Order: sequence, then C-alpha cells, then structure tokens
Amino acid sequence: MSSATPERISDLQARIAGYGQAAARMHHSGIATFFGADLTDDLATVDIGLVGLPTDAGLHQRPGARYGPRAIRDASRMLRYQNVSTGVIPFDLARVADVGDPDLELFGLEAIVAQIEERYRELRAAGVVPITAGGDHSITFPILRALGEGRPLALVHLDAHHDTAPPMRGSAVHHGAPVLNAVREGVVDASRSIQLGMRDPWAEVESLFHPEGLTSLSTDEVAALGPAAVAERIREVVGSGPVYVSFDVDVIDPTMAPGTGTPVPGGLAPLDVLTILRGLRGLDVVGADVVETSPPWDPAGMTALTAAQAMFDLLCLAAEAHAARSA
Repeated sequence: MSSATPERISDLQARIAGYGQAAARMHHSGIATFFGADLTDDLATVDIGLVGLPTDAGLHQRPGARYGPRAIRDASRMLRYQNVSTGVIPFDLARVADVGDPDLELFGLEAIVAQIEERYRELRAAGVVPITAGGDHSITFPILRALGEGRPLALVHLDAHHDTAPPMRGSAVHHGAPVLNAVREGVVDASRSIQLGMRDPWAEVESLFHPEGLTSLSTDEVAALGPAAVAERIREVVGSGPVYVSFDVDVIDPTMAPGTGTPVPGGLAPLDVLTILRGLRGLDVVGADVVETSPPWDPAGMTALTAAQAMFDLLCLAAEAHAARSA
C-alpha cells in the first residue's frame, strides 16, 4: 500500500521549500536551475553550491562543452529532488542552492584558469562545498588547486583517459592533464587516489608521466570486478580523509553517451558507473564535478540527462558528508 498521503506530500514540500521552490513545478516551466534548487549569490546561506563552468577553452578536439552546464541544468529538472535508488533527499541534509556560473573569459585559457581558482577559493572560504557541471576537464585542475591547498585531497576519477598528459602545444593546462597537474602541485595525494574506466588511446604516452602511487583500473578490470567490488576498492584506496570526485562522461560508452569531446568505444554502462558512485556513501566528499558534456554531439540529449543524474548522485554524497561533519 502506498504511503504517499496528502499529509506526507505536504510535509515533504514544507521541508524542501526554500531550497527548491521549483521542485513541485513541471520541468518545462519556470527558470531552469540545477534540480529546481533556488538561485542565489548569498554564499552565507549555502552549504552545497551547484556551479556551472561554461568553457571548453582547454579542448583539443570536438568543441562544444561550453554548452554543457546549460544542457545539464535543463536535463536536471527531469530528476526532481530525491535519489530514486538510495532514497536520499539532499535538500533534507544541507542547504543546497544553484550559485550560478562565473562570467569566464572567452579567450585565453590561463585567464580562465585563474578566474576559476579565484571563484572556488571564495566558495571554500565561505564553507560552501561545490558540485560543478563543466565545461571541459581542464576546469578540474584550478578547482583542485583551490580546494586542496593545505590539505591534499584524495581523488576519485572516472574517465576513459588517464589525464596525465604532458604539455600540449606549449600549454601545460588542458583537458588531458588535470590529474598530472594536481599531483605535481601537491593538492592531490596520489597514494590515496584512484582512477577507473581507463581505455586511453594515449596510454602509452601518458604512462610515462603517470604519478607514482596512483591506482588505475581499466574498463576491462572494472567490468571483471563489478560495480560493488570496484566501489569497495575505491574505499580501500581513499580511506577516511577529504575526497574529490571527478566524473568525465566519456567513461560511459559513446553509444549511450555520444555527447562528448573525446569519445572512446568500449566504455561502461550508465547503471554501472552510477552504482559505483552510490557505493561511495560515507566518504568525506568535499567537492565534485561532471565534465565534458558536449550538447552539439548529443542529438537526443541523453548524455546531458545521464550527466545530470551523475551530478545528482554526487550531490547526494556531498549532502550526506555535510550532515556527518555537522553532526
């Protein structure tokens, strides 16, 4: 028998009011914010900030990720406010708000990186945990720089690529290098970090620069282990310290997530990667991102919808972590 009585529904709406006034609306109406959360620039009222970083200045092929945040915002309205798998309502556990997109430079990757780092230092100083929609993967390095200074973070990295590439055409900061850059800067602890879903065509080159102690699981290894065992392996590597999760949509097979800049055949299924994320409940998540969604290559919008679901699962992890820290 269903327990969805009018009283329970009213109670739910009362609890989420102030964090998601649009949650009771149809997804096609109103202003599109992440998951219907309120839009604010008052960081003092926010525990977890949903951020868009609309740039693809760090890409080397198939541009379009600058439109990712807009597409993910729109798709996220389909998901409402409750995790249908875990039952978590992040709005119950933390003050969640869409804090908008910084007005990034259009040209000049170095200027964009500096702007991103400045914005995330502001968020950290205000005690806001950022959950970000990109944008290409170059955005992750300045975020880690801001969040990891003085406390090297564990990194959980889901991607088809190692992202440990050397400087490309004279630039050390690009979407193929955030992991290498963050480890070299000392803001990520390689010994407590793990990447999974690797099937990197550049692996022979990137292996020459692979940070010592960094654990990597190929797509074949992830498939052989299964989602539950992979989640357990992640927990073993990461331990109990602060964790950042970076989710590149190209970890998913391009037949199911075609809208990305560097697709690689033979990837994982959406359910598998989402199950892995849901197996990370209890980790001290202090930030996360979903990157490389490229709407021009996503004709049916399924990549944006999957990216929105991954972002929501990351929000749930961060909300439970915030509640645990608060307690």
